[in-house]
Amino acid sequence: MHRYTFGEKIDTLFVEMMEATASAGFLVKDEKLPWVRFAIRKLDTLKLLLMVLWETKSLRDKRYIALSTQLNDIGKMLGGWHGQLLKNSAPPKRGEN
Repeated sequence: MHRYTFGEKIDTLFVEMMEATASAGFLVKDEKLPWVRFAIRKLDTLKLLLMVLWETKSLRDKRYIALSTQLNDIGKMLGGWHGQLLKNSAPPKRGEN
């Protein structure tokens, strides 16, 4: 039973993460950061729920590994995007032009 309720929540999180990423892609620089952070939070929750399903043996090892690998790659991309946004939005340090 929990597999289906978790599955529904996972589907919702995945769609919300894609929506946030797509929204951030079309916004001006100054408005992107909150959406990228939102996508990262959704991704982290998604990975946590998948781990719970795997730990409870509701998700097979092969499927968990395949999903986790792809989600980790997405996390690296979102993290890089987040870092770039922070770097570009930070005020210049003293002595820098």
